[in-house]
Amino acid sequence: MQTLRGKKVLITSGGTLEKWDNVRGHTNLSKGAMGCFLAEAALTAGAEVIYLHGYFAKLPDNASKMRLMTFEGIEDLGAKIQSIVQNEFVDFVIMAAAGSDWIIDKVYDQSGNLLEEQGKMPSDEPPIIHFKKAPKVLGQIKGWSPDTTLIGFKLEATDDVDYLISRAQLRMDSSKAGFMVANSSKSLYGMDEPHFIIAQSGEVVRIDGKEKTAKKLVEILANR
Repeated sequence: MQTLRGKKVLITSGGTLEKWDNVRGHTNLSKGAMGCFLAEAALTAGAEVIYLHGYFAKLPDNASKMRLMTFEGIEDLGAKIQSIVQNEFVDFVIMAAAGSDWIIDKVYDQSGNLLEEQGKMPSDEPPIIHFKKAPKVLGQIKGWSPDTTLIGFKLEATDDVDYLISRAQLRMDSSKAGFMVANSSKSLYGMDEPHFIIAQSGEVVRIDGKEKTAKKLVEILANR
């Protein structure tokens, strides 16, 4: 049986937290269940696991046997991945974290005055928040570490499997990922939704449930 003994696996998990001030911010519904399952499966397969997790993400049961690091927003996540993969060789990066599509650009009060003070926004009236597009971290990783095998995740709010897979393949091509895991947004609310592991060769494997998907993905990586 193939293992990941001697391999280093970086797993990102949970949602990003984009701060509006030092008290408030926006995030998403990801709690890191898939990341936990992936980390446990990789550890069982003998890998050295780096678990890079969001502020609200769950920790794996065997977290004490892993290297734990936290991230806050999507820019912080990107900076930490870059630092890790450029300072040590990482065999596999599995991007299971749910990154924000939008980050804060500027915040104004109701009179149109720019709020630049740190701390807490005034709570007597709602702020006017301008967003800007978040950087696509997945597409930068192969540039930072060309010999790392990259595994990405693509979530779409759709029940159309063909559309879901085609969108995942486009993301795989643009990011130069070795594999993509595609799933619908229903997986945010349940543990047994179908996931599709897509290889560069075009092969698609369907697995039902997050834990089984994590184990199958690690098995595929161990047999490369």
